[in-house]
Amino acid sequence: MALKQSIENARAERIGAEGASAQAFADTLARTDEALASLRARHANGALVLLRLPEKRDDIASIKAAADRLTAAGTTDVVFLGTGGSSLGGQTLAQLAGYALPAIGPLCKPRLHFMDNLDPETFDGLLRMFPLATTRFVAISKSGGTAETLMQTIAVLSALKKAGLESLISELILGVTEPTLAGKRNGLRDLLAAHRVIMLDHDVGVGGRYSVFTNVGLLPAAVAGLNIEKIRAGGAAALASILGARPAKEVPSAVGAALAATLSQKNQKNISVMMTYADRLERFARWYVQLWAESLGKDGKGTTPLAALGPVDQHSQLQLFMAGPRDKLFTVITVGGGDRGPRMDAELAKLAGEPGLAGKTIGDLVAAQGRATAETLAKNGCPVRTLHLDKLDEASLGELLMHFMLETIIAAHLFGVDPFDQPAVEEGKVLAKKYLAG
Repeated sequence: MALKQSIENARAERIGAEGASAQAFADTLARTDEALASLRARHANGALVLLRLPEKRDDIASIKAAADRLTAAGTTDVVFLGTGGSSLGGQTLAQLAGYALPAIGPLCKPRLHFMDNLDPETFDGLLRMFPLATTRFVAISKSGGTAETLMQTIAVLSALKKAGLESLISELILGVTEPTLAGKRNGLRDLLAAHRVIMLDHDVGVGGRYSVFTNVGLLPAAVAGLNIEKIRAGGAAALASILGARPAKEVPSAVGAALAATLSQKNQKNISVMMTYADRLERFARWYVQLWAESLGKDGKGTTPLAALGPVDQHSQLQLFMAGPRDKLFTVITVGGGDRGPRMDAELAKLAGEPGLAGKTIGDLVAAQGRATAETLAKNGCPVRTLHLDKLDEASLGELLMHFMLETIIAAHLFGVDPFDQPAVEEGKVLAKKYLAG
């Protein structure tokens, strides 16, 4: 496994009363056995499709073919329409290849855009400013009834027609949605089928926020030039400890879930801070926020996820983290970056008044800051779990993604909630459509 996890600085023995006591953690970890057995059973009988995705191969060719079509000669931009789970997984993977990185992101070719929020001014600007003839659009909605995605798609169709590109619509747009189901209407499929747009089937057994290992996440990854087989292989690595029937203490996702539940239920740590020390993990933290919040926040239960990015958020949030309310569990993710990046000239370092920087790289400083933040939080009585990747690539990112999906599912068992529904979200969607119609 590429992922190295430590919870030592979240234990009472190490940091005092704010940490998880040995007995409370052991009791909670023992409760994960039932969840682990259920995951093994649902993998064996195929009841939980998510668990079978790492070994899936029969869709790889169609994903690559769609990516080739989207990046054909002349394509300048690829725009992904969709929100929430239909977008964040793809963003997380695409960021590994440069998407949304400061300064260099816009230089990637083709330029990738994820229109995951609905804003009238922003979308109007897209339609006015983009070179429509060389832009490809991908509309993604599991149900096909997401109002935001339908409006985006209708607006794109209208703009293409207005620009005289109606005959090219079937080449410029691709759809991803569920296949036609008896007795259930799929607005996105009906809309795009009427324009002879090619459709990829969204797996009916995988919800949006768990869909990163399906074509929903892997298509943007392939468009960005990533190796999608390695992404799934990383997912398999995270799943191996569960399928191998190892004891819970040797299953990283069970350990993480037990830690979160123990600290929430025994120590009132009801905020879960995810702080990543790599620009290429910034969207991962956003993905985690939706996964954790929407899966666990039910019946007055769950903990509140918060995303932070290091080192920059050391200058904006760390003061609160260190000296504010003691209501947080911290997860600090670092990547092996030592000895990487520009190296500091000795004379210039001396001139700047920091001779200690001489010969050091930017990677050296980021690594030191990540380690220092975790240790300082712990010394101040804040429980900290650390995760480290020696290298951030397709396989390690795939492992990280699957780890947190499994951790979330196991945590849901400990909190006593269903990790796969979102009743409050659905209620809001119904009410919004009512207001729009009225």
